[in-house]
Amino acid sequence: MESIEAILEKDVLEREDLIRVLEADGADCGPLFRRAAEVKAARVGNRVYLRGLIEYSNLCSKNCLYCGIRSGNAAAARYEMTPEETIEVARHALERRYGSIVIQAGERDDALFVSKIERTLRGIRALAGDGLHVTLSLGEQTPDTYRRWFEAGAHRYLLRIEASNPDLFRKLHPDDARHRHALRLAALGALRAAGYQVGTGVMIGLPFQTAADLADDLLFFRDLDVDMIGMGPYLEHPDTPLYARARALLPPRERLELTLRMVALLRVMMGDINIAATTAMQAIDPEGRERAIRAGANVVMPNLTPARYRHDYLLYENKPCLDEAPEEIVELFEARIREFGGTIAYGEWGDSRRFLERTS
Repeated sequence: MESIEAILEKDVLEREDLIRVLEADGADCGPLFRRAAEVKAARVGNRVYLRGLIEYSNLCSKNCLYCGIRSGNAAAARYEMTPEETIEVARHALERRYGSIVIQAGERDDALFVSKIERTLRGIRALAGDGLHVTLSLGEQTPDTYRRWFEAGAHRYLLRIEASNPDLFRKLHPDDARHRHALRLAALGALRAAGYQVGTGVMIGLPFQTAADLADDLLFFRDLDVDMIGMGPYLEHPDTPLYARARALLPPRERLELTLRMVALLRVMMGDINIAATTAMQAIDPEGRERAIRAGANVVMPNLTPARYRHDYLLYENKPCLDEAPEEIVELFEARIREFGGTIAYGEWGDSRRFLERTS
């Protein structure tokens, strides 16, 4: 069997190579993480970019089988921030030199929602000018809506495919016209056409998922030529249909270790993209995000959502940092990443180098 060291010496990693690394014993993965750190330092450096996360609303029109804010979850306490509240949080981010924010919400495409987001974006641009770059994560929309939001001031868009395998995708969603793999792919294409820096991602450790599925996810990212990735371990929520399969899942620690391998492999494969150290990693390990940074990630997203809403945006169980002040979180994180040579890039947009090179 080919060693991981030999695999990592190849110019191009093939599907079989990725499966071999993903299935390897954890003790054999040291060369992978060292190689990912080398590629990261050479291609994007050791600076970590802040994205202040604003969870705008947990209202959702979709009914995905894994998600705690799915429309069918009658136990969820619903909320929606106002544009004014959101702009005030953006002011907070600007004052603390974040350089970038993310506005995230459940999926809705009604006219009122679309117009509120547009008004919010214009308000943030009026407040911050070029001082803040805005990422949206608001699901599938029409090409016209994507253009409107782009023209109003959004720069990046994260639309997670969740599973690039259409068969696995079907097992995670209701079998109806609103939940289609093809619609997700079309939306990703529309985002690229509208001018966004395009991001996607998957959940790792899902029911039914194999190492071959994860290898195909990595190849999907490469073939799509994405600018940024947000992926993390699958964490179950008791008020979802998929929770019935919780006993068949990998233990949370194994899901985290698999996620770190995915991050490292992707950094080796696509050295110049942005990769987020997601909150779900921290839900398993208090230092999960720091471990992801060491494995190749270069973006963190401190939660700036007002405290009165934060407990209701629960995609999964045991969400971390619900009560901590964002300033305290960033200070602790900064101290930890300095221990291995990282620094926080305050006040910088942190645009994807792959996007900048493609569009220059």
